[in-house]
Amino acid sequence: MILDVAYRLFMEKGYERTSIQDIIDNLGGLSKGAIYHHFKSKEDILVAVTDKMTEESNRMLGDIRDRKDLTGKEKLRAIFKESIFRPVQDEMFTVAPKLGDNPRLLFSIFRETMNDAAPNYILPIFEQGISDGTIQTDYPVELAELMLIVSNIWMNPMIFDDSEEEACRKFMVFRQMMQGFGLDIVDDDLMLRLQELASIYQKNKIK
Repeated sequence: MILDVAYRLFMEKGYERTSIQDIIDNLGGLSKGAIYHHFKSKEDILVAVTDKMTEESNRMLGDIRDRKDLTGKEKLRAIFKESIFRPVQDEMFTVAPKLGDNPRLLFSIFRETMNDAAPNYILPIFEQGISDGTIQTDYPVELAELMLIVSNIWMNPMIFDDSEEEACRKFMVFRQMMQGFGLDIVDDDLMLRLQELASIYQKNKIK
């Protein structure tokens, strides 16, 4: 309950503008002592919220990473499709949090991406792709990090307040970049989906 309330408030108000008292006020009578029984500080709550946000995504990444029927390149393609078409994306973009105005939460997500998702889920796929011949790179660690930074941060309309057109232009650059590495892993369906999410965000941001 604490994490659900904190997540909603962080999304709506921003981490910096959410106090422990705000969280208490939305817990239906739960005391401050109950919160501090589980968490030492608001920072600890932020870490737990971030873990909760990334748990489902990491489970999906792990399932694809561990499949035996796909090449490394095919796994990267599957990851993009699974990630962007998940129903939870519609929910997130409908809430329309201004992640660009929420630096502590944004940095926490970024740190989780770099310290967990890149080395534990994406890098093994690159290494498999190098082994099976479907991916060519001398820098798998750096390329895994670059791919996630660009796709999760730079291309995220909730961070840079991108319009549909701006989201499309970024996607085209990302596709060209991936093709330059010999990775034709994103297609027009993904571009249309990104534009759709950008539209959902812009409409609900106005509300």
